[in-house]
Amino acid sequence: MFVINTERLELKPMDRSFIDSTHRYASDKEANRYMLNLPNDSIKETEEFLLNCEHHWKHYSKDEFELEFAIIYSSKHVGGLSFTKKADEDLVEVGWILDRAFWHQGIAFEAAYSAISYFSETFQVNHFMAHCDSQNQASYLLMEKLGMKRISVSGGRLNKKARETTSEYLYRLDVS
Repeated sequence: MFVINTERLELKPMDRSFIDSTHRYASDKEANRYMLNLPNDSIKETEEFLLNCEHHWKHYSKDEFELEFAIIYSSKHVGGLSFTKKADEDLVEVGWILDRAFWHQGIAFEAAYSAISYFSETFQVNHFMAHCDSQNQASYLLMEKLGMKRISVSGGRLNKKARETTSEYLYRLDVS
């Protein structure tokens, strides 16, 4: 396990000690309206997610991982950052979520930017991707701020609590 420190943040391995703070943002229906697998409907669902995080932290390798970080800001857990790589791919998927009280403070950008740099240097990963609902302007603008380029738009995205499908944007970043 490892921790990534930035100027304002600490990115720590996600575990069950963060259950209350994780559930606060993971169950927020409004904040998660553009998410595929959220909001969580129960604390049990959040606990299962955290157990899965702990398992992945115990069994990761440089070639294959699914790592979820707790974003710590001013000694508070304010969100999550995920990095996923399949063994047969040279691409890492990046994702993030923040407690709504901490939006628009540059936290997600700082966390993602620093972690991308860390993974590029430490894991020798040079290709990153992220996706979002086409209506989630905050996410796709953040992807663009990170230097990612939109490479596709596809239909048929059905978010967890949605009644209708939407489009999805796929972004990619190649670092050298």
